[in-house]
Amino acid sequence: MWWRAFRLWNSGGCRERAARGGWGDPDARPLAALHRRFTLGTRVQGTLAHLSLIRSLSGTSREYSAPRAHHRPAEAPPPPRRWTLGDIRRAYARRVPICVVTAYNYPQAVHADLAEMDIVLVGDSLGMVELGYPTTQFVTLEQMLHHAQAVARGCHRALIVADMPFGSYEVSVADAMRNVMRMIREGHVQAVKMEGGRRIAATVRACVQQAGVAVMGHCGLLPQTVSALGGFRSYGKNAAEAQTCLEDALALQDAGAFSVVLECVPERLARAITAALEVPTIGIGAGAGTSGQVLVYHDLCGLLSHPHHAKVTPKFCKRFARAGEVIQEALERYRDEVKHGAFPSAEHSPYSIPDREWERFATAYEKLTGRSTDAADSPSAEVPAAAAGVEKKTTVANDESRDTEEVLYPR
Repeated sequence: MWWRAFRLWNSGGCRERAARGGWGDPDARPLAALHRRFTLGTRVQGTLAHLSLIRSLSGTSREYSAPRAHHRPAEAPPPPRRWTLGDIRRAYARRVPICVVTAYNYPQAVHADLAEMDIVLVGDSLGMVELGYPTTQFVTLEQMLHHAQAVARGCHRALIVADMPFGSYEVSVADAMRNVMRMIREGHVQAVKMEGGRRIAATVRACVQQAGVAVMGHCGLLPQTVSALGGFRSYGKNAAEAQTCLEDALALQDAGAFSVVLECVPERLARAITAALEVPTIGIGAGAGTSGQVLVYHDLCGLLSHPHHAKVTPKFCKRFARAGEVIQEALERYRDEVKHGAFPSAEHSPYSIPDREWERFATAYEKLTGRSTDAADSPSAEVPAAAAGVEKKTTVANDESRDTEEVLYPR
């Protein structure tokens, strides 16, 4: 209908009348209304054509599409569920070996978690492999808390167990409970480990029943009592020691320990104790008859090649890698490249300043120092001694007046 009106509009000269402002004529008013309808229809048709073009360019044939929801970035996967005592018991019931490794800092904890270890032990062995002590007796509770916190920040899957250091649980039950609570609250661990058998059974029972803290026991060789043992040696090689080890393990189980570590005992004895207990045993130098195994991080990775560490590395430890040799080689290569001026190269000097800004700085530099930046800007201003043919092995004198600068590294 509106198309017929448009034809009438063109033939009747109404367009010219509208151009002259003649809409006041009563004869032209109906045509004015038709004009408005025609104009609106033209605009709607243009809009629909525009939408059709958009649909054809986007490759969709739908007549109408609802507004798309805002793009949401892919959500990060949920953190892994941490192992609990229930998981340990289920693995033990199914006879699945339990894998335990020590860790003492954040990077080691991250690697242990990526390797899907079941239990990560923050051992007081850190005194020997991290702090350089001759035994574990020198480790303090504050040091254990410091390292436990670092491990807790990097370990999100494994059950974290921390050693109670020498002197933190032997004085009295009350003192032991206070220190154990500190380890749980401040160290952010899920369980603690104590060395001993019948003599600490009351302490273990109080921690489990009164404080609700999970406790792992430790029988056989007790590194914290190495002074009384006369050195690091195997335990249980005679009937008396074997019986004592069994009685200690049973006492820890009765006191509520969820697991017992058997260290440096004969494999036959470890199998017998494992068969006698109803909780899992974790062996270290105890053969393959236990419910699980534990090794020191540094030992299994071959992380250290220092003579001191070689003296304390036990014979039962298998070296699964030689990380210490790789690290030593990297350090020596770094030293050589620095001495010869090969590092850093242009590849490892990524930061630059525009020429215009450098000119402004050069003016300020000359005002402040009275020197020109040309000499400092020259790459051949100084030639390293090794590059100039001087003997490689040189000694650098200590200069307390040497300036130091803070270097920011991109994360």
